[in-house]
Parts: sequence; C-alpha cells; structure tokens
Amino acid sequence: MILTNGAGGIKESWKPGTPVLISDHINLTADSPLEGATFVDLTDLYSKRLRELAKSVDSSLDEGVYCQFRGPHYETPAEVQMAKHIGGHIVGMSTSLEAIAAREAGMEILGLSLITNLAAGIQKEPLSHAEVLQAGKDAEEKISSLLAEIISKI
Repeated sequence: MILTNGAGGIKESWKPGTPVLISDHINLTADSPLEGATFVDLTDLYSKRLRELAKSVDSSLDEGVYCQFRGPHYETPAEVQMAKHIGGHIVGMSTSLEAIAAREAGMEILGLSLITNLAAGIQKEPLSHAEVLQAGKDAEEKISSLLAEIISKI
C-alpha cells in the first residue's frame, strides 16, 4: 500500500513541493483504528525495502518521522515545537491511522508526504489553506511521475 499526504515540514530546507518518505510516525491523535486485543507490531511499519526502492527512483528523496495530529485545524507553533522535540519532522492530520490498519491487514506500506508548507511557527507568515492547495497542485506532475515510476518497480 502506498499512502500519501500533504503535510507541514518542520525542516526549513524542505520547501513546498518537496516529497519526503515517511520512516516512522508518532500518533498524537489519541486514537487507533483497531479494536479489542489486537496487538499489531509496528516495527518497520513504513517498509525499509520500499523506501530503498523509492530512493532508487529518486536518490534525492529524504526521510522523516511523521507526526499525526487530530485536526481538522492546523497545528499551533507550540505543537510543532513539541513534535520537533520528540523527534518529528513532518506534521499532518492523516496517514498514521491508515498505516496501522493496513499493517493489521498484512500489507507492506510506503508512506510519502508532500511538503505543502512549512509548519506553523517555522515560517513567519500565517498558514493559508489556499497556499497549501496550490503547492499540491504545483507538485502534481512531479508527484504523479514519481509514484508511477515507484509503482512500476514494485
């Protein structure tokens, strides 16, 4: 399974339009898609094999730890700093719960975040949803080509 998202970048070097492979996640939603006594191992949740395959397609791909917040609002600057402090590089509102459910179903997972903005407090300007949507649209061809090439190698 390939999971994609648009997300905020904590690393200032990741400008809008930068694709980043998810190496792991921190689930800050206080939720789980699983019910009952389902103890699923999340070690290597985002497959190292698939990340290496993706890097064989584009060696410039960087990796980062994705922090999922509950949303539907953007994170506060303090939340972004907390995410950075606990090892996060990317912030967003999706993907982690889907990855957990996919792992429980026995799937191998590749996670890819498109950095659509620098996270709150990292950039000086207030976040604009219109700018986030535009960054996604501007990267459409690049991401589509990248995903098509990755899929062709799986």
